[in-house]
Amino acid sequence: MVMKDGSGRRATVVGAGIAGLAAALRLRRQGWDVVVIERAPSRRSSGYLVNLHGPGYDAAERLGLVPALAARDIGFFTSVLVHADGREKFRVPAAVAEAAVGNRALSVFRGDLEAALYSAVADLVDIRFGTTVQTVAQTAEEVVVTLSDGALLHADLLVGADGVHSRVRELVFGAERDYFVDLGHMVGAFPLETVPEHVPEGAGTTFIGPGRTAAVMNLGPERSSAFFAYRCPDPGVDLALGAAPALARAFGDLGGGVVDAVRQLDVDPAPAYFDTVGQIVLDRWSHGRVVLLGDAAWCVTVFAGYGAALALDGADRLGDALATAGDDIPAALDTWETSLRPEVRKRQALARKGISRFAPSSRAQVVAGELMLRAIGLPGIRGLVRRAIERANN
Repeated sequence: MVMKDGSGRRATVVGAGIAGLAAALRLRRQGWDVVVIERAPSRRSSGYLVNLHGPGYDAAERLGLVPALAARDIGFFTSVLVHADGREKFRVPAAVAEAAVGNRALSVFRGDLEAALYSAVADLVDIRFGTTVQTVAQTAEEVVVTLSDGALLHADLLVGADGVHSRVRELVFGAERDYFVDLGHMVGAFPLETVPEHVPEGAGTTFIGPGRTAAVMNLGPERSSAFFAYRCPDPGVDLALGAAPALARAFGDLGGGVVDAVRQLDVDPAPAYFDTVGQIVLDRWSHGRVVLLGDAAWCVTVFAGYGAALALDGADRLGDALATAGDDIPAALDTWETSLRPEVRKRQALARKGISRFAPSSRAQVVAGELMLRAIGLPGIRGLVRRAIERANN
């Protein structure tokens, strides 16, 4: 993508995650002067996989990210369903998943996607780590942000891409409790420093039982990871307990490398993502010259399996809307939201339905899910699955 001449327009982007960096990259390539604010002291990464296909892959392609991501693509790997003690039930070969999804797809670690975005944009914009937003004020002509270091940023647009617990949303739209819909589950994901011994190389083992899922992936050194999701009646208690103790309590009875994974987390909890599962539901994603993007605006959750793709697609569409609306930024934000909201509604609904895949309500539901996974290997069913995925992406 060719850099355009300076437009004279300024944007402040809060959040240096996928949504924020994608927005910064798209706006800078349209000539905007961009400042990115990130509360963390340095770049963060996490160990769970994100899938880019359909509009998410298309957006990555338009943003020029595909070559860098292709070099880090995990691709498709064998999934091994296991009993609680780690014994194998059955396998879903990599070729089955590939045939269902198609070749315009990428599976990368979230940290690799963030790294690709950061490399693409770091030399083009001003990124300020260890800084938070204190106040937001706007007029018809500009939006002014006061930072924790005392600096004032005057901009034409403020993009709040600072995650589900967004500070921008709190300051401009109100308290999180007014918009957060708790789905009653916890999720944990983290990289594994040591390759899991009990998992076949190039494969991932998954235990699915009533109310919980545990997956451990052996994709080689620096590429292995673990993922956990479970029903939780009081997420606040588990958050206070911490990732390793909470996951040990919920999954400590399992074999197949799960206990070893949790032990690794106990040694170094810093890289872990551990949080409640909930969605953000807002009537509007913009107010004047302030717009929310990504999890700050909608948070489809990991149960949708589409959060990263939607963040890229949302940032890309935001750039389109701003490029065609001229100086009327509020009108551009309205156009952008109108185009994107149906997709977000669909993904949030799919996530709520998808809870049963990660935390089945009963043993009968576990068995039904296993039967469906076994059936995917059949040629006729595989074609139906692929068509269903294509419909979901259109």
